[in-house]
Order: sequence, then C-alpha cells, then structure tokens
Amino acid sequence: MLMLKYLLRKEFLQIRRNAFMPKVILIFPVMIMCVMPWVMNMEIKNIRVDVVDNDHSTVSRQLLHRIEASKYFIFNGQKDSYAQALRDIEHSKADLILVIPQQYASKLSRGEHPQLLIAANSVNGTKGSMGSAYLTNIVMSSIPGLTLASTLTQPLSLYNKYQDYKVFMIPALIGILLMMLCGFLPALNIVGEKEAGTIEQINVTPVSKWTFILAKLIPYWLIALVVMTVCFVLSWAIYGITCQGSLLLVYMIAILLALFFSSLGLVVSNYSDTMQQAMLVMWFFVVCMMLLSGLFTPVRSMPSWAYLTTYVNPMHYFVDAIRTVFVRGGTLNSIIHQVAALSLAALVMGLWAVQSYKKNS
Repeated sequence: MLMLKYLLRKEFLQIRRNAFMPKVILIFPVMIMCVMPWVMNMEIKNIRVDVVDNDHSTVSRQLLHRIEASKYFIFNGQKDSYAQALRDIEHSKADLILVIPQQYASKLSRGEHPQLLIAANSVNGTKGSMGSAYLTNIVMSSIPGLTLASTLTQPLSLYNKYQDYKVFMIPALIGILLMMLCGFLPALNIVGEKEAGTIEQINVTPVSKWTFILAKLIPYWLIALVVMTVCFVLSWAIYGITCQGSLLLVYMIAILLALFFSSLGLVVSNYSDTMQQAMLVMWFFVVCMMLLSGLFTPVRSMPSWAYLTTYVNPMHYFVDAIRTVFVRGGTLNSIIHQVAALSLAALVMGLWAVQSYKKNS
C-alpha cells in the first residue's frame, strides 16, 4: 500500500508537470458540454424552400405564412415558374419546391382536395425525405377537411417533453468523454515511458504488476469522475438538464466503463512500442465501439449481423444504461443486465491488462 501511495504521487506529479495534459483535461469537457450538444444534432432544420404560387389567393398566402413560421424551413422566396425554382435546386440554392396549382382556394371551398407538387433535392437523401415529410404535414394541416383527422392521434412524450435532442445526446457525450480520457491517456502514458526509457527503472524495482497497473489507472479514474461532475454542473447551468434518476447509479456505471477502457488502453500499450502505434490501435477500437453502440442511431436499425456485435460492446450497455437512468429515471432493477455485462467486460479486460504487462521485458 505504501508503494502504491508513492507511485500515485509520481503519476499526479507527471500529469501536473506536463505542459499540455492539464490543458486538454480542462478544455475537453468544456468543449464536449458547451459546443457538442448544439452541433451533434440529428434534427433536420434550415431546409430552404422555393414556392411557386399559381393561385395568388388568401388561402395560398396563409400556406406560405405557415411555411415561413416553421422552425424547420427557410423561406427562399416565391418563384415565377417551376423551371426557375428547379434552377435553384440544381445550383444548391434550394432543397424543396412547393408548387401551388391554380384554383387551389376555390377547389378547397368546394370540398375537393387539390394536388400540390413537392419536389425535393435528393442529393442529401435524409434532408430531402425529412423535408418532404415536414412540408407534407404543413400542407395537410392547412386543409380543413383533414385537420380533424390529424388531431385524432396525439403523441405523448413521457421522458423528453419538448423533444429536445440535447437531452438524448448529453448522456452519450459523457460516454465519449470517459472513453477518451480513460482509454487514450493511460495507453499513451505507458508507451510514453517506454519511449523515454523510464519504464526500465520500474522493471528493476520490487513493485508488483498489480500495484503498477493500479497506479496507472487510479489517477485517470479520479480525473474522469471529476470531469464528469463538471459536465453534470454545466448541463444543469447551461441547458437546465439534470439527471432524472440516481446520480450514484450513473457514477457506478461510469466507473465500470472507465475500468474497461483504461484496461483496454493498458492492453494496447503493453503490445505497442510507439505512441503512433498505440494511437492507431486505440482509435480503431474506439471508433468501432462508438459507431456500433447506438450512441447516435438506434441499434435496431442495423443489419442483423451488425446487431450481433452489440452483445460484446460495453459502450452499448453503458449508453443504454445511462440513458435509462439519466433521461427516464430508471432504477438499479432497470439496468441490472447492463451493469452485469459492464462488470464482466471490465473484469476480463482488467485481468488481461495485468497479465499482458511483462515487468521484466
């Protein structure tokens, strides 16, 4: 225990004396919480719409005002013809075209359902399809005979009342933060000592492998938990978003994820000889785990063969668990499966990290 105390002191002194590391540790969570929730947003907005109004009636103008008032669209102005509007599409100045036919208002007054043309730029398929759906909803809601039918089904948001995407992304961003701090930093620490030659001084001491590995992991666990706390404070102060469940549960699953990725970083560093090699290998694992975890998109939308990878992906269990607790206010019983999977993954990777370290190499 005394040996561990001095090794921990050495690690914290190394971090403090490093001119670059403390700045990264400080700036990274600020960037994650203050910038990323605004830009990592899957909502489709700022869709530019050209309108060709062949009716010029009060009803058609009301439809234009509905489009202008929508938060999803940018009204690009009225065009004289469809060909003129199509040129805007071809020059990437517009994303959608709405053509209102002649006698649109008079047909509505007679109880008919006149057809409108919606043309979408499908170069960006997601933006085109979502924009067409948004515009279709606005058009349908403006038709008196269809308004009543559309109100028969009303969505009820139980966990994200205002459909704010930041509520969905902040727990996932915390996972990315833990992945980066607890994965890359321990890996680069050991490889850095290999390149500097200082690890040879450790190898000739009576320090056990367990003590050495713990001394490398504990500082980054503590840093990650402190940074995670700062993220919760920023989430509350900037966005008014707080944890709906127990923070102790969130910290528990965060510690398990930190143990897994820090152990993975040590495993990679034990098999690597240079920083470049360790960085590339860690980046390979981190990107694969992140993209296959359901962090950005639902895992059920994956092909069946890709969905099978989520069973061995600790990041998937963490994202599922933290969203259950943070967003939906879940209890331990709600995430017991994820906690068990994370515990097993952390235990296996931790044992591998200790066994793969060759003290006398």
